[in-house]
Order: sequence, then C-alpha cells, then structure tokens
Amino acid sequence: MVWKTFVAPRGFSAPGAHPAPHAVYSLIDGGTFRVAEQRGHTVFLDFYASWCEPCKIELPLVERWRRSHLGAVVVFVDVAESRAVASEFAQRYSLGNVALDPQAAAQALFGVKGFPTIVVIDPTGHIRAKWEGLNPAIGLAMTNAERTL
Repeated sequence: MVWKTFVAPRGFSAPGAHPAPHAVYSLIDGGTFRVAEQRGHTVFLDFYASWCEPCKIELPLVERWRRSHLGAVVVFVDVAESRAVASEFAQRYSLGNVALDPQAAAQALFGVKGFPTIVVIDPTGHIRAKWEGLNPAIGLAMTNAERTL
C-alpha cells in the first residue's frame, strides 16, 4: 500500500520512452476522442469495465478529480462492453467524458491487462506511467502527474 500510494505515483518513465498510440474512441455523448489531438495536455485514460468491483470504488474518485482539474484531460474508457451497458454504468456513477472500446483494443494498444488501469500521457504525446489496480489515493497520484508533466 505504501508503494502504491506514495512511491509509484512519483515514478514516471523517461520522456520519449513510450510514444502513445494514435487511438481513436467513440464518446458515449457523441463525437470522437483522438489521443493524437491532445498534444499540449496531460491525458489520463482510465480503462475500466462495469463488472469490475475495484473500478466502482476508484472511478468516482477519478471523476471528482476530473471535475476539479480542468486543465487535464481525463477520459474514462469502457472496455469490451456495449454502448447501452457503458451508458447505464456512466449514468449510475455520474461519469463524464466516457469513451467506448468495444473491441478491447486497449489490451494491445496500451497493454491493459486488468482493471482499473490508468495510462498517463504527457503533453508531448508520450506514455509516462501506467497505474494498475485500485488506488484509494489516486487523486494524489494524478495531481502529482499533472504538476510534474
């Protein structure tokens, strides 16, 4: 727990180590989210599934952080579920900015192996961190990433 809360959130990869893939996702509310168009912003992609119990704890924490940090881009990505399931889940948990990954491309593109997984992309378009599993102090980790990157 100490590692996950205080050490890992400060451990970012060297700049340029992992260029982010040019992933494109449909948004539940309409439109399209393109990772490549986010240059100049710190991006947090939060990959989850509606059946994931740890996600049900962490997602509201991330949503609260998203609403108070408007300079960062936070996108919740529902993996391998239908639009109807993702939409109902997003409404139940009051999530905004939800994208769909119905084919589970996140597994290949971002190395997502379990949920929740947050991928942090710096303003130059490079993956700088990947946080896997429930972190009750996720807001601290995200704030640190936003300030550092």
